[in-house]
Parts: sequence; C-alpha cells; structure tokens
Amino acid sequence: MGLSLDEQKAVDRFRKDVVEPSMHSLVILDFWAEWCGPCKALAPLLEKVAGEYAEKGVVLAKLNVDEDQFIAAQFQVRSIPTVYAMFQGQPVADLTNARSESQLKSVLDQLLAKLPVQPGGSEPVQDVAPLLAMGDEVLAAGDGERAVNIYAQIIEIAPDNAVAHAGLIRALLLAGQAEEAQTVLAALDPKLAANPVVQRAAAALALVAEVPEEGELAQLRAAATAAPEDMEAQFAYANAALAAGDRDTAADVLLAMIAADRAWNEGAARAKLLQIFEAIGLEDPWVAATRRRLSIILFG
Repeated sequence: MGLSLDEQKAVDRFRKDVVEPSMHSLVILDFWAEWCGPCKALAPLLEKVAGEYAEKGVVLAKLNVDEDQFIAAQFQVRSIPTVYAMFQGQPVADLTNARSESQLKSVLDQLLAKLPVQPGGSEPVQDVAPLLAMGDEVLAAGDGERAVNIYAQIIEIAPDNAVAHAGLIRALLLAGQAEEAQTVLAALDPKLAANPVVQRAAAALALVAEVPEEGELAQLRAAATAAPEDMEAQFAYANAALAAGDRDTAADVLLAMIAADRAWNEGAARAKLLQIFEAIGLEDPWVAATRRRLSIILFG
C-alpha cells in the first residue's frame, strides 16, 4: 500500500499490540520516550490504574515515539506524554490531561459505562462500524492515503466486508494508485466483487482507467476552449478531466454540452454524466447538487 518495509512493520506491531486488543478491551495508549521526564513520572500512575482496572477490560500499551515515529505521525503526536483511550481500533478519548489517579479513573469509569468493553478480554462479535465511519469520513475529507490504511485495517478484521473493500478501492483511486486499486478489485472473491457497493467502486475505477499525461490534458483543454462548438473536443476534454480526478470540470463541460445539444451522439454527454453519478453514489452530496443542475437544464 505504498509503505516502506519499516513502516509496514510498525503498522503490523501496532495492529498486534493495540488494534487487536482494542477490539474487546479498552486500551490506554501511552506515547512516550526514554528522554522524557514527564513520561517517566506518569508511567507508574498509568500502570497502577491499568492494573486495578484489568478485570474491567482495561489494558495498557506503550509506544516509544523514537522507535515508532511513523505511528506517532499518524496520530499527529506533537508533544509527550500523549495518552489516548482506544476502543475497536479508534481513539475514543484523550487522556493526556488526566494526570492524577482520580482524574484518570473518572474518565475510565465514564468510558466503561458507555462502551461494550469485554471484561477479561473475551472475544465479542467484532464491530467494524466505527472504523467504517472513520474511513468514510477521512475519504470524504480527501485524505486518500490515510483512508487506505483504515480500510486495509478493517479488511484484516473483517475480510468479507464488501463496504471496506469498496472503500479501499476508492481510497486507492483518491491516493493516485489506480493500478493498485485494479489489483485489489481483480483479487476479490466473485461474491464480493458482485456486491453492488463494490460494483460502484469498480465503475469509479473504470472511469479513471487511463489517466492522461499533464501535457495531454493541457492540449485537450486548449482544444476545447478554442472550439466550444466542437462536441468531440468537449467530450474528450471532459473524459480526460474526469480521469485526472477533476470531476467538477468534467461535470461543467458535460452539462454545457447537454445544454447546447442534448441529442449529440445519441445523448453521450448525459449518459457519461449518469455513469459518473452511479460510480460516485446517488446519495453523495456532490451528485445530488449536480443532478439538480442537470434537471434545470432538461426540464427548466
């Protein structure tokens, strides 16, 4: 997924030491370093409270920021000690400011009252819904690389989850890794590949199968600008812009084509726009807004 060997090892360690235990326990994740005096002062408190709360399903995990810089960077750790509570693979509380025993226990009691933590570490049915929500949020925010890591983690936990596989394909596309997305799609079990949500991701992948070179895109843009009445030039530019990830420009061009001559090439511009809607998902806000623009053109 574009990670170096050391980064992949760090991810694997984090998954084993933090993510997997957090699927049934509340993990206190302590970011620390050997040179950090406040970290050493806080450590005995964390160890004491984690020990007292062990039967309630609380465990302590320590992460050395010097040895695992990649993981610390993913959490955007800027100072230490930094302490998070982790459950089912995601942070659920920042414990950094809980520096006394009573403060820490108070926060833990509140979390344990709300979360389905399994005392004694018994394995529940794994709930990946919070991780899926996080992946969708990160994807919507445009952070493809982080979304790739989140969806890959979900697939490790729930390999038959079609939404996670579809999310991974879309995240790889957003991260500019269309070939990797194609590899993921090709390797899917036929039943997963036939799932409608995966089919929509596959349609999105098909739309950007041939990303144009920067010079080629510029040439197509110039040709379309020079001849606004040339439908072939407009259509070629819309396709190229879409493949380059610029769906706004692609939609603008296609909508202008429909307004000018909706019957051109048997309605090719409208068909392409509908294909984009289907690939992105009809519930997407961008699709809803663009469909309204299309309706105004078609029906006034």
